[in-house]
Amino acid sequence: MQPTVQSLLDHPALALGLLTPSAQLPEGALAARVAWAHSSDLADPTPFLDAGHVLLTTGTQFGDDAEAGFAAAYVGRLRETGVAALGFGTEVIREGTPESLVEACAAQGLPLFEVPYRVPFIAIARTVADLIAEDAFARQAWALNAQRAISLAALRPDGLSATLAELSHRLGAWVGLIDATGSLDREAPADGLGQPLLGEVVGEARSMLRRGQRASRTLVAGESTASPQRMTLQTLGGGGALRGVLAIGDSPELDQAGREVVTSVIALAGLALEQNRDLDRARGHLRSGLLRGILAGDLTLAERVATEMWGPLPSAPMRIAVTDAPLTAVDRLTELLELRVEERGGRLFFGRDDEQFVLVLEEADSGLADEIAAEFELPVGLSDPVGTGGIALAHEQALRAVERARESGSGVVHFDEISRQGVLAFLARTDARAVALATLAPLTEHDAESGTALLTTTRTWLEHGGQFDATAQALGVHRHTVRSRIALAERLLGRDLSGFHARADLWAALLAVD
Repeated sequence: MQPTVQSLLDHPALALGLLTPSAQLPEGALAARVAWAHSSDLADPTPFLDAGHVLLTTGTQFGDDAEAGFAAAYVGRLRETGVAALGFGTEVIREGTPESLVEACAAQGLPLFEVPYRVPFIAIARTVADLIAEDAFARQAWALNAQRAISLAALRPDGLSATLAELSHRLGAWVGLIDATGSLDREAPADGLGQPLLGEVVGEARSMLRRGQRASRTLVAGESTASPQRMTLQTLGGGGALRGVLAIGDSPELDQAGREVVTSVIALAGLALEQNRDLDRARGHLRSGLLRGILAGDLTLAERVATEMWGPLPSAPMRIAVTDAPLTAVDRLTELLELRVEERGGRLFFGRDDEQFVLVLEEADSGLADEIAAEFELPVGLSDPVGTGGIALAHEQALRAVERARESGSGVVHFDEISRQGVLAFLARTDARAVALATLAPLTEHDAESGTALLTTTRTWLEHGGQFDATAQALGVHRHTVRSRIALAERLLGRDLSGFHARADLWAALLAVD
């Protein structure tokens, strides 16, 4: 136990007497930890003192020629330095302790004790040193015992959970592991941290994971509540491939020895998660092989292997979802999908196909596409529902849909959104924009130079099936005006717009530039 002012006062061999009434001292003053004991009779010894020191003096500086107010200023300097207590050795220079010093210590809340003549200052310093050494040895022994127990816990069947439970027991604090997807994976004790504190911890862990860099954070959770808690968060895994975040509640055991124990747990947890990562990679290769069989229509082998590994494949009607697999998100996305597979008893299948993830979903799980798009800010394409014989077609639909989703960067595009717009609209969105701009250039340039509305008129005319009266009514002009504008557009474009082929080509160009 580290020495305190009270433990020195209680030490029978020192026979120290407290001169400042405890009732007049600040709360916790006698419980303050003592870092060292130093003796000095200087009028200002503070340059040689640090916070937590006990100063011992024989009172030479308190001679008869001391100025009025010297004691108050002397004590004030000690208080500003953070001195834990002042000891006055009597009958060496003078008898008793100066009354002015007693009054100044009582007024400023500095514990003052009297040291009998028979007790040398070196005995007090040695006692402080011995107690500090005993405390250091006890903390080292505690750390060794804790590390031994944690190492044994790591050898149990669920070594990671056992390790966290043992750490929680040793620290007397809540311990939680947030996985790479930003979800609370396990905790000890169970339900040991309620809301809103848990939500704040998980939110900060997700922020650390998104940065993708090794880091540690200190968070005061629940500051707006009646019982805020100081939490320590530490990432697990290497930069760019974080495996999770270890969160630890506040504990009096988190001194240097406690931090060493936590460091060993971080190493063990990181090793366990890396081993899981290697296993995940092997399972990922298996999934990719089975996926190729599923997309090729060979469900027999895939059904058998998937049932043994994860559970039965999704049942019809099902959808295919396709999303990109950027290197920065592969591991986190894989862990999220593995969790969702476990939650659904296998009725969800996924695998990597080159630079994409392909998901086979039951109709009820279509919302998973939205979850992926929101969590990872990725484009996702979702097919129409199909039976077991339509998987290849659904995959093709999802590929077309994810191409459309990439145009906006992220989000979910359902294939039926594309099919409702028609084939021509789809064709116009491929690589036709440059050609379309060149096709329409005569109209756009004429409008810019002459202030006409040929492009708008032509678009409206096509929208109304080439009907001049309907177009005139929509534009609010005379039908002869529409006729003259279309005639001019034909001359500028160098094509006859009376035929279906020419109109369809021009409409595709308009769609492409849109």
